[in-house]
Amino acid sequence: MFHIKQLELVHWDYWRRFTLPLDAQIITIVGPNGSGKTTLLDALRTLFGLRCSGKRDFRRYVRRAHRSFAWIRAVVANRPGSTGKRPFFPCLKDEVTLACRIRRAGGDWTRDYAIADGDLPIEVLESQQDRAIEWVGYRDYQNRLAWGGLTPAIAKVLALEQGDTDKLCEYSPKALLELVFDVFGDKEVLDNYAAAREEQLNAEKELAALGLDLDRLRAQAEAKRLEADRFLEWKQLDDEARALAAEIVPRLEAAELVRDIARERADLARGRLERQHGADELAALQQRLATVEAEKADAEAERRAVRQHDLDAEAAHLTAHDAVRDHEKLLAERSALRTRLAREAGDAAVDLEAAYAKADAHLLHLQRQEREAIAAFEDKTQQLRATREHRGPPAEPEVARFRARLREAGIAHRALAEIVEVTDPGWQSAVEAVLRPYRHVLLLAREQDRHAAWSLGEAERFRHFIVPELEAAPPASAGSLAEVIRFADAVPRWLTDLLNRIQRVEDVDDARRLPRDAEWITRDGYHRERRGARHLGKPADFHFGELARTARLKQLDTDLHSLDARLRDLRPQVEAAEEEAAGLRARLHGIEAAQLLAARVDDYDRAEDALPDARARLTAAIAARSEAKGALESLGLRLEGIGIEVDRRKREIGAVTRKLKDLADNAAPRRHEQAQRLLRLRRLRHGMPADWRDPQQTALLAERYGDARGARAEHERLRTRLAEGDWITDDSVLTLAARLKTDLGQRERDYAEREAYCAATRRLTADARAAYIAKLRATVRQYGKNLRALGELANVDVDCPVPLLENDDRALAAAGLEVRFDFDRKGAVGLNDGEASGGQQVMKSLILLIALLMDEARPGGFVFIDEPFAHLDIANIDRVGSFLRATRAQYLITTPVTHNANVFAPAQLTLVTRKKKPGDDWAPPIGLIQRAV
Repeated sequence: MFHIKQLELVHWDYWRRFTLPLDAQIITIVGPNGSGKTTLLDALRTLFGLRCSGKRDFRRYVRRAHRSFAWIRAVVANRPGSTGKRPFFPCLKDEVTLACRIRRAGGDWTRDYAIADGDLPIEVLESQQDRAIEWVGYRDYQNRLAWGGLTPAIAKVLALEQGDTDKLCEYSPKALLELVFDVFGDKEVLDNYAAAREEQLNAEKELAALGLDLDRLRAQAEAKRLEADRFLEWKQLDDEARALAAEIVPRLEAAELVRDIARERADLARGRLERQHGADELAALQQRLATVEAEKADAEAERRAVRQHDLDAEAAHLTAHDAVRDHEKLLAERSALRTRLAREAGDAAVDLEAAYAKADAHLLHLQRQEREAIAAFEDKTQQLRATREHRGPPAEPEVARFRARLREAGIAHRALAEIVEVTDPGWQSAVEAVLRPYRHVLLLAREQDRHAAWSLGEAERFRHFIVPELEAAPPASAGSLAEVIRFADAVPRWLTDLLNRIQRVEDVDDARRLPRDAEWITRDGYHRERRGARHLGKPADFHFGELARTARLKQLDTDLHSLDARLRDLRPQVEAAEEEAAGLRARLHGIEAAQLLAARVDDYDRAEDALPDARARLTAAIAARSEAKGALESLGLRLEGIGIEVDRRKREIGAVTRKLKDLADNAAPRRHEQAQRLLRLRRLRHGMPADWRDPQQTALLAERYGDARGARAEHERLRTRLAEGDWITDDSVLTLAARLKTDLGQRERDYAEREAYCAATRRLTADARAAYIAKLRATVRQYGKNLRALGELANVDVDCPVPLLENDDRALAAAGLEVRFDFDRKGAVGLNDGEASGGQQVMKSLILLIALLMDEARPGGFVFIDEPFAHLDIANIDRVGSFLRATRAQYLITTPVTHNANVFAPAQLTLVTRKKKPGDDWAPPIGLIQRAV
């Protein structure tokens, strides 16, 4: 390969123009950081078509000069090699000029290259006095340099970055083997292998293309076959659709009309009978309802009479009770006066006063108890009258106040307890326990009043639900709690769902028959739900239904009897206390008992005579009142049963009436439809062939299509499928499918012939690969020889075994070059195994690099090395310098000024770079130090 003899730069970075002699083996470029060492090497890299260091490119350097052009010119050797061939043939002189012209064009920088025979200055090149000079582009110039020895593989080596001299030893064995063969490989052998390989690839591509064409033809033949099948399928579907529309649908419709007419005729007859039976049943139910209502009217009249008798008995009882009380009071007063006469008047005044105070306090206590009992008796009496006159639950003050507000606002509503009736008294307690949280729920009559009602509820802070969404109660589930409840009006859906969800069981053992997740309740109120089971408590008072009202009446009556008995007990005690207190008071004011006794002796005698008769009348009044109450309770229970029966009869009448109405409403349209069927049947049969009425053929059609609707659906499906499908309707597709089938057979025979030719190319490629492998082994042996020779110069043992190369592309792709180095007899180390020191890494890379340039056919060459001494000590610097002097290549080495002076020992020529001073337009020229020979 050629070496560099001279370099000239114009407008490169901050250099205006200078020329450097480079005709030396080892050239050292020294200067401080930033003085232009790498800039000089990048100029050479740009001239030789190499990539600049780092992220730099040639544009960075030419922009700094603030000029519209720049030149890089070098004079290189062009001496013949061992083969007699010059690197830059057809240039025949010993020196050749390489030039790079950089110009601004359209806002960007472009570069042109030229190779001229001899040493031509820039002015000659620019004036083009020599018409033999040809300016070429970047790619063509790289090809010319490759013929001169600067191959792409060497270009990779020359493009090593600053401080990356040791990177070559970090190549993988495979990458190193590829690099070695790129540098040393025999072009003809490689071309033969590449040509054979190319021929094989072309044959395989042609075979693949033919295969694709064959597959395409197969696909076309298959597509045409499918199109032919689609045509045949379309023909079949079209024929079937035409048959359905013209024959099958009318026949099935006629058969269905005959069946429907016969069935409807029978249904109409059954409907007439059903309406007649319903009318008879309605008359019977109305007759039974009239009987029950008459019985109810009689019972109500009897109850009014009994209630009046009860009131009379109560008044007689009170009158007799007052008479007995008055007589007993007079007789008690007489007894007290008699006792006072007999009592001695000499008792101590102090004891008499204390006894009087005690007696007066006891009297006040008894009078207070009597007033409380009288007030409770009057309250219970008022509640009894209100309960008798009003059906429904007792209202709490808060609920009554809120309902009054609703009525004032014109919002119609009802309480839930007013529409609930328990039909089985045995389950009253369980129903009350479940519905206890909903006693005071209010139901709106109009759903549109909901927002007004809710506004009032928010203002009053009403704690109970106001429900606007109501619906008729659905039928009760068998065995559920809803089965023992009757609703008089629409109710919330959630309430019926709750009651239908709860099953009635007699006890817990009876619940074993229910599913595991079922919800149930016993008569005693033991309730099981999803959260578990618990007792809901037995209600002290009932709120729902007529049974609750009856229970309240009984309880109020019991409370009145209890209060009356309590008053009967309290009144004698009060009277005795009054007498005691009066006697003590009389003793304190003097004894007047004899005078009082004498003054009322006639009253006392009449009271004594009348007392037995008064007591007899009281006893008779009590008995009469008890008898009236018993009769009243019996009539109440009887009326409850009659009321339940009346409601049941009315529901039955309503159900029968609705049924008759539905039957009557449905009869007229059905008769009209029957007439329409008859007309349609006549129209269908008009002009219909006789064989279309054959029942057996019609049965076969019905078995296939079901009915007329199924046939119409099938016809519609076929028409839709025919309309939406991508069908072939041209019968010429059958002929085309047969022709493509014939062409496919001929193409398959052609493919077999090309496949045989492709097998022959594979054999030729294998032979060429064998020759390539032989040349590759020779190249590796030559490179190993060069490595060992350089190792002897560097006093390093180098081992480079020939890799295992087989006649197989995959084996060649996996092959690599393993190189081992033994420094100072400390053991062999590989390319990049981490065992070598920094200086040893540099030595390894230099040996690997220079061995690439030791080609006997193309000796010499040049190498750019940025700071090779960066990781070396003084001894290794001398060692590397001696090694570089022992080789024949040309080296351009950069080094900072901080290194040891020994780095200049091997250099025949030293270039000294200096920084541009602030304020100067151009940097100082590069200094030269040449070693004297």
